[in-house]
Amino acid sequence: MSAEIRKIAVWVEETHREIGRDISPPTRKAVAVAVITNPFAGSYTEDLAPLMDIGAELGGLLGDRCVAALGITSAQAESYGKAAMVGENGELEHAAAILHPKLGAPLRKAVEKGAALVPSSKKMGGPGQVLDVPLGHKDAAYVRSHFDGIEVRLNDSPRANEIMVAVAVTDSGRPLPRVGGLTHAEAEGKDGLR
Repeated sequence: MSAEIRKIAVWVEETHREIGRDISPPTRKAVAVAVITNPFAGSYTEDLAPLMDIGAELGGLLGDRCVAALGITSAQAESYGKAAMVGENGELEHAAAILHPKLGAPLRKAVEKGAALVPSSKKMGGPGQVLDVPLGHKDAAYVRSHFDGIEVRLNDSPRANEIMVAVAVTDSGRPLPRVGGLTHAEAEGKDGLR
């Protein structure tokens, strides 16, 4: 099954100043969102494999869109995250099926490597509701400077029979990080933790 996509939205957020200080270079986050038809809206279905396949399709598509929006190479991506919001005729398990079994591998390919788990969130909601996409370092979960997030909101999504799927990628961590821990430069990316 291929995703029936109603719309895709992509944008980049840049932070140039924080608490009166210049951020140079600016920290940048890209988020790409696909609004798709939920093939299982309104009824219980035991086998959610078609949604898992859609997740694989969207992981690469949305990850590539984020990298392109940032104007970087895959290797220059530093953190990532994923999230999904199902409309009122869906269930949380539909979001889980899209996000977990198969979306990660194509997203990791889009950002080159990706040894760490991809942070995720899922929720139910309606048009205009905020979806938070958590972010973490793509190769080393202990890099605290990259614990972050970005909000996604589309005024007409998700409708009752839709799922809004978001992927976020950054080329940096938070502005002005100073809570210690492993740095991006120190990360080895061998075990997904350090």
